[in-house]
Amino acid sequence: MYIDKNSLIINGINMGQYLTEVEYNYPKLWGGDSGRNLKGDQTGTFLGVYPKLKLTFRELTQNELELIAPILDSPTQNVTYYDPNKKAMTTMSTYTGDWATTNKNIFSNVTDANESFQISFIARSRRT
Repeated sequence: MYIDKNSLIINGINMGQYLTEVEYNYPKLWGGDSGRNLKGDQTGTFLGVYPKLKLTFRELTQNELELIAPILDSPTQNVTYYDPNKKAMTTMSTYTGDWATTNKNIFSNVTDANESFQISFIARSRRT
């Protein structure tokens, strides 16, 4: 949950100034023994909730992109965010999906020619 510009920090960098949108997902993960039995009842082993944050970045300048690119490319990150279930700021270890930028103004001298882009930060462990 986005509370204010200081409520989403990744690897020590406040991301609020670079974002236009954050989607907070709380997917439930079930074990391989899960499914419906012959009576139609859902059964199985609940493994936990693995938060996933999908960030939408605004157009970034070259310097801004160079600041956050190492975070996006690293195998893991530490994400601090407000968890409405815990009613507090919490930190989780994440991995990211792929990311890409698009430059539509390649023949201009504009330094913020990068289009908006999205990337997901996915919890490596279940929410406790």
